[in-house]
Amino acid sequence: MPKEFTYEDSEIMVFPDINPVKPLHFLVVPKKHVSDLLELTDDGLKSKILDTVGKIAKDQGLDGKGFRVVVNGGGAQVIDHLHFHLMGPMGMKAGWGA
Repeated sequence: MPKEFTYEDSEIMVFPDINPVKPLHFLVVPKKHVSDLLELTDDGLKSKILDTVGKIAKDQGLDGKGFRVVVNGGGAQVIDHLHFHLMGPMGMKAGWGA
């Protein structure tokens, strides 16, 4: 776990992925343990995660440059704790291939 977070509050932490696939690649992780997306039943936490993804995308200058949000679930995740990958820039607007 990194020592410095890109963003942190009482419910969410955001930090760079240790194996980035794009110039900007962050993990958005709820502090409350949720094993899988299918187990995320807390509507408040769902909203908070999506709000945080949007905030980080804007703060990192990805608005208008394209970004992708990925979550693995249903047994496809390597780490047994819900986390979202925010990656960018993406697409033709960023000067990158799709």
